[in-house]
Amino acid sequence: MSDVLELSSELIRRHSVTPDDAGCQQLLAHRLQQAGFHCEHLRFGEVDNLWATHGQGAPVLVLLGHTDVVPPGPLEAWSSDPFVPTVRDGVLYGRGTADMKCSVAACTIALERFVDAHPDHPGTVALLVTSDEEGDALDGVKLVADAFRQRGQRIDWCITGEPSSKEKLGDLLRVGRRGTLTGTLSVRGIQGHVAYPHKALNPIHKALPALDELVARQWDEGFETFPPTSLQISNIQSGTGASNVIPGEMQVVFNLRFNPSWTAQGLEQEIEALLQRHGLDYSLHWHRGGEPFYTPEGHLRATARAVLAEFCGAEPEESTAGGTSDARFIAPLGAQCIEIGPVNASIHKVDEHIDVAELDALPGLYQALLQRLLITA
Repeated sequence: MSDVLELSSELIRRHSVTPDDAGCQQLLAHRLQQAGFHCEHLRFGEVDNLWATHGQGAPVLVLLGHTDVVPPGPLEAWSSDPFVPTVRDGVLYGRGTADMKCSVAACTIALERFVDAHPDHPGTVALLVTSDEEGDALDGVKLVADAFRQRGQRIDWCITGEPSSKEKLGDLLRVGRRGTLTGTLSVRGIQGHVAYPHKALNPIHKALPALDELVARQWDEGFETFPPTSLQISNIQSGTGASNVIPGEMQVVFNLRFNPSWTAQGLEQEIEALLQRHGLDYSLHWHRGGEPFYTPEGHLRATARAVLAEFCGAEPEESTAGGTSDARFIAPLGAQCIEIGPVNASIHKVDEHIDVAELDALPGLYQALLQRLLITA
């Protein structure tokens, strides 16, 4: 069994469903301390965060990941226990294999190998992991970034090990992510009998023109490699359950995935102005999941492209698509951020898995990035 398969298996055995780290970070810290890293445990609320560093000064290169996983769902749907790492036909199965315990294991081993080969390396290398990426992400990297900001901790380059590849390891280089903004809208009316609509005010009827304008709007035409900003309504609730009652309130939940053409504040102002123009009696709660970030062409991006081309035999696709990641909290510190990780086809699914050959190659990929950025630059 390879060292990365062994460490990945140890992590998968731990039931670290958000926000419970279940001892994963203690395991990683013990290994890294033996390799000469300084490890700091940053706990906020119920969330564990590990900051492990080696070296000093600039540049500061961080490998970023998370030890928490989503719930496995119905256990009977799995071919084997999701928390018992199982290899079948050259494939490792278990919750968190792709997203993203194997990447965390590979990053850890890559750092161990790198500092063993270069104990006096220039700059600082670090591992940052949280147990709150799959949840609300309120007490994880977001608060770690706040702490870094207060103490003046700089980060120059950040490589996130999120599963980004499409068909084979390294075929995609993520160079940015869209921002995410969720609105919970409550529209108030007056409840009444459907036979006497003049004595009531239907919030559904009142809200529909505004909602129609929201979903029909073209927010922008995209930004460089980013797709256009989109708004999706995800939930609508109203009514008493009776067919003869006009409801007194309607609740709508919607989400925007937005590119750097917008800020969360700008979108909030635009949408509230629209609702006011339609004369709605409403309240609106916003949750800012993160601003968009983008790493333009430069040393980090060019180096990653070259390394991935060597691994894949062809230059990777460079993309800003997909959801979001904890890099959204690191980028505002002034860091250039990219994402490189295993194939994402099975993430969050039953029988989540990673090809063992791909897993065995992963530490070498991260080590090559460390080597090229800090030693042979």
